[in-house]
Amino acid sequence: MKNLRTLLTLSAFLAMFSISQAADRPKVGDPAPVATATTEQGVELNLADVYTSSPYTLVFFYPKAFTPGCTAQSCSLRDGYEALTKLGVTIIGVSTDTVEKQKSFKEEYKLPYTLIADINKVVLKAFGQNALLFASRQAFLINDGKVVYVDTKGSTKQQATDILNFIEAK
Repeated sequence: MKNLRTLLTLSAFLAMFSISQAADRPKVGDPAPVATATTEQGVELNLADVYTSSPYTLVFFYPKAFTPGCTAQSCSLRDGYEALTKLGVTIIGVSTDTVEKQKSFKEEYKLPYTLIADINKVVLKAFGQNALLFASRQAFLINDGKVVYVDTKGSTKQQATDILNFIEAK
């Protein structure tokens, strides 16, 4: 019974943060959030620079490298990478993992795109995440400096397909 009470309390607490997070999250039509963070290579990356370097930028968030859902999401985008880049999409993955862990994750799963080690949660906060512990699974597609697509349902194996379908329907 004590475990059930603890679980219900934790669920209510997390739901409260999810509601506040949704209010601050960028919506379709909003200006793309700007932040600078460290990549898996240990270099600083300014998202504003990325937005201007290609027609589309996909910024996707995942809670923890090497976990099943995060691996499925990242590999979906890896598998769809060629089709996405043909449509002008630059992909940036973001989690609160360290530079070393992000680099290892990228190497292990042969991820062809940049990963951000947002240990200071600068990018998370810019995208309206509560940044309490780690990233929430979300994705934002940016075009011409504006958010054009938001995925908050946390696609994992479908992430690349969902983005491709959205762009092709435009």
